[in-house]
Amino acid sequence: MPDPLTDADLDRALADLDGWEVEDDKLTTTYEFSDFRAAISFIVRLSYYAEDLNHHPELENVYNTVHIALTTHDAGGKVTEKDVELARQIEDFVWV
Repeated sequence: MPDPLTDADLDRALADLDGWEVEDDKLTTTYEFSDFRAAISFIVRLSYYAEDLNHHPELENVYNTVHIALTTHDAGGKVTEKDVELARQIEDFVWV
C-alpha cells in the first residue's frame, strides 16, 4: 500500500507542476484546448500513460476543457508519489 505524501512532499511536488494544486485530497488541474477534438485526443493519449502506470485519473470533459483529479485509492484516497508521477508524465506531453 503506497504512503500518502506529507504536506512538505506535496509542496515540493507542486513547485515542479505548474497549474496543479491539491484540493479535497486530490492533485488537480484543468486544461483548455482549441476544440472538443483536441480535448478528446488529449484524453486518449493520457489513457496510455495511465494504463502503463496502472493508475487511472478522474477525468471530466466539457467541450474543450479537461479537468483531471489524481488520488490513490489504495492510500485512503490521498495523494501519493504515483499521482505525482502521472502528473509529471501528463505535463511532459500536454500540447496546450
